Amino acid sequence: MNFYDARETRDPTERERDLLARLAAQIAHAKARAPAFAERFRDVDPLVITSRETLASLPVTRKSELLELQQAARPFGGFAAVSWGTGCARVFASPGPLYEPEGSRRDYWRMARALFAAGFRQGDLVHNTFSYHFTPAGSMMETAAHALGCTVFPAGVGQTEQQVAAIADLKPSAYTGTPSFLRIILDKADELGVKPSFTKAFVSGEAFAPSQRDALAARGIQAFQAYATADLGLIAYESGAREGLVVDEGVLVEIVRPGTGDPLPPGEVGEVVVTSFNPDYPLIRFGTGDLSAELPGISPCGRTNMRIKGWMGRADQTTKVKGMFVHPGQIASVLQRHPEVLRGRLVVDNPELSDRMTLHCEVESGSDALAQALASSIRELTKLRGEVKFCARGSLANDGKVIDDTRKYD
Repeated sequence: MNFYDARETRDPTERERDLLARLAAQIAHAKARAPAFAERFRDVDPLVITSRETLASLPVTRKSELLELQQAARPFGGFAAVSWGTGCARVFASPGPLYEPEGSRRDYWRMARALFAAGFRQGDLVHNTFSYHFTPAGSMMETAAHALGCTVFPAGVGQTEQQVAAIADLKPSAYTGTPSFLRIILDKADELGVKPSFTKAFVSGEAFAPSQRDALAARGIQAFQAYATADLGLIAYESGAREGLVVDEGVLVEIVRPGTGDPLPPGEVGEVVVTSFNPDYPLIRFGTGDLSAELPGISPCGRTNMRIKGWMGRADQTTKVKGMFVHPGQIASVLQRHPEVLRGRLVVDNPELSDRMTLHCEVESGSDALAQALASSIRELTKLRGEVKFCARGSLANDGKVIDDTRKYD
């Protein structure tokens, strides 16, 4: 069997219809069980949220905002629909700290689909080197492996000599962890004269370059990556086609213009915004702060869900200019006022160590009047003076940057 389940190869129209049919119920559930969403969606009728267009009318809850809300109302900021002893089997802490609940459902983080695509099968012994304390990564991998019928060795991090000794004794076929720690284990095994038994690996938590993948393949290890967060679980995963990451069946993904909630067309780089159908932690339009872009078409592997390019940087490009914070949302508001601008990017530099803002604008034809109007909008919305520079259509890089801070302090 090449696919985890039949949902992976559904007609895209059927999948979209199913996701949108579940959307209204999830929003109603969030309003009823999670106090933060009851407040945020106070004037929202869930029954009218039946399309991506109406979903886009809801506010984005960004990760930075979630941290502030959790600090004000521990432990989950009012976003969870569970509490101690009633649906919450474990609680984890990610840097911040941000707290995440884990329920007792099988494969709670939905990672089994990604492990299956990486070749993990019933009967594999999985050497799991993700941390088992504080953050949920270790539990994510273990619960997914158990769902596939695998046995797990809970290795955790560190103690490389003991790890290599366990590998020599137990001969696990599969590895889960970061790619950098896999390299450390392999180097230690070489040093000790041990031939590792891994034939497959599932890596996450770091960038995974093609050169790393090829180096592992040369050692007989086929490694695949995924994109997941502690808040949402699995978002997207790599398949044998090696063409982008296939979005998980349990989430709805949008790519929006950084600093806004406005969806972007396929190919445009923007922030990854995810709606989860997890009943315990029903995050609706959750802004991950990560940049990516939708790939056109479907994967050659046969999976028909939306694909994204993978992690392409951070969307939160907030910077401080002359003691004032400048946010991507402010620049997006400037551009929205002037539809003549096709695309814009604020470049911050510091000639002679003096901060300068220049709004680079793609236009069909610029004018002094438009430049003055843009400069006025910049000053009104940021309280700072900014210059305007016109450029040709298509000349700005499609990298999701709304603010490009190029200052140097040599």
